[in-house]
Amino acid sequence: MATTIKHISQFLDRRGWLYQANKDANTIRTRVEASQLENLVIVIELTENGEYLSLRTSPLVQVKDHVYKGVLFQTLLTIASESKLLRWEYEPTTGDIRASVGLALEDATLTEKQFNRLLNGLIYLVDDVSLPRIKSVLATGEDKGDRSAAIQVISMVERFIAKPLDKEAKASLEQAIAQQCCSLISKP
Repeated sequence: MATTIKHISQFLDRRGWLYQANKDANTIRTRVEASQLENLVIVIELTENGEYLSLRTSPLVQVKDHVYKGVLFQTLLTIASESKLLRWEYEPTTGDIRASVGLALEDATLTEKQFNRLLNGLIYLVDDVSLPRIKSVLATGEDKGDRSAAIQVISMVERFIAKPLDKEAKASLEQAIAQQCCSLISKP
């Protein structure tokens, strides 16, 4: 077997995270602090005898009868194509939308580095990249596009100065980058 719930639990223990493991269902449920949601619930699931690992969020938004559902679906497809990792799930009976990532392990052993890449990637792509864009689309019916270039610049600045920027500094820097990009595009 490629991996087990016990093996993944050890990774979460090293992070100091609280979680609920259900060995019978091959799942682990944990909560993450997020800036865009009060609690981001993540379900970690093993299928195919531990050879396939998936991590999925609890429902992020509900759009069953939302007027901008079509625009949102286009945005979700765009986000998925801009990302190497993220997938979107839609439950038509409830209108719930979730994000997920997956890894086919087959006969390989899951490493902690692989697991952390999936977990951190899911959290970042949902909370920092996707949810602000989703909220904007649901409010306006327009996709203002990818802000990931600004987010990447902020990340580079943080690495350069070796400390994280506070929320206000990030917002100011992101706005300045967006304005500069718009002015470059609009120049003849």
